[in-house]
Parts: sequence; C-alpha cells; structure tokens
Amino acid sequence: MLDIIKLSGGYGPRPILHDVSLHVNEGETVAILGANTAGKTSIIKAICGLLPRTQGRMTLHGQDLAQVPAHRRVAMGIACVPEGRHVFPEMSVYENLLLGGYHRRKSDLEASIQRCYELFPRLQERRAQAAGTLSGGEQQMVAIGRALIADPRLLLLDEPSHGLAPMMVDEVHSAIMKVNQEGIAVLLIEQNVASALKVVGRAYVLESGRIAMEGTADQLESNDEIRRTYLGI
Repeated sequence: MLDIIKLSGGYGPRPILHDVSLHVNEGETVAILGANTAGKTSIIKAICGLLPRTQGRMTLHGQDLAQVPAHRRVAMGIACVPEGRHVFPEMSVYENLLLGGYHRRKSDLEASIQRCYELFPRLQERRAQAAGTLSGGEQQMVAIGRALIADPRLLLLDEPSHGLAPMMVDEVHSAIMKVNQEGIAVLLIEQNVASALKVVGRAYVLESGRIAMEGTADQLESNDEIRRTYLGI
C-alpha cells in the first residue's frame, strides 16, 4: 500500500530524515516510535507533501507520490490527524465533521457522518455542542472522525494521546482499533510507547531521523533496549 524507500528530506541544507524506509500494508496498523526530536512528525509531513524531499521515493498503491501535489493526496485516500487536534472550537461537532468531506457528494457525506457516529456514539450525543467545550479526548475523536469523513484508505495519526488523561488515552486507542477493524490502514506516530504497542501489529523506532529498529509489537516490547529506553523497565 504505502512504500517509503530511502527517503531523505528537510528544510535548508540539513536534512531531518535520513534514508528512511518503511511500509504499511493494506488494513495494517503500524507505529513510528521515538523521542520528541526524532523526526516522527516529519515523516507524516513528507507523506502529506509538506516536507521537501531531497532523495528517495514514496508510493501509494504503486503511484509515485512525488507526482501528486499535497492537495490531491486526500483524494488518493490519505487522511491526516495532526498533533493538537485542531478542531474549530466555535463550530458544532457536526459542522467540524462536515469539513472533512469538502470534496465528497452530499449523499455520500451524510452516510459517512452516520458511520462516524456508529464508531463514536459520544459524538452523536454531542453533535450540536460546540467542539471547544468538549474534553480533550472527545476533541480527539472529533479530529479522527473528521479525517474519516474523507473516506481514507490510510489514516495518519500524529501523537493522538498527547496531553490526554490515561483513561482518555485508552479510549482514543480503542477508537483507533475500531477504525482499523473497518479495514482502514493506520500509521500512528507516538511517544507513548507502552500504549502504542498495545494497538499496533508492527512498529519502527526512529532516532535522529533514521530508522534504528523495527519489528512486531511483541518483538519490540520484549527488546531489552526498548524496555530500558522507552518503557522504563
């Protein structure tokens, strides 16, 4: 589905990413783990067409993304939930969700909103409520729901647990698993390694813009270096 091969890129003379290679298969959930300055968000930006590429190749379903401008990638099936949620606080939950389907027919849009409510019943209960009055976890559900309205095949999530209470982290990660059960592939950027490894099947560890390690969730969870550096064990 998504293949990234020896990707380097960044701003100015110093690249942020160095020879990054990774893949996400159809319907798979994959995490990119690492510290705050590792370059995880830069991979998301590169996939979305927002980070200058100096070398390497990215393809989605075999199509070279270098030939696709950023604004066309949503129509290809890529949707992104950036870190910080970025809901429109004065607009209702329903209005926020509508914005995710700006490129879709009205009949398809309403069906997608109903599907979103089935995944996140709490959003239906609060559909007329201003998004800015919701809890952090509920706002994250709005942000994920808005991305799903675009009918993606690949959902990019950047630090969805950031700033949330532990109970809400579990709820958001449960929502991610529900999304994946719908057949949508998920690429999850996370600093919360312990929680992320409960959600994904595979993961990559990024250090200073380079892939330092990769493996299944079980392999990484039992790796001594991962346990010591990221899990505090």
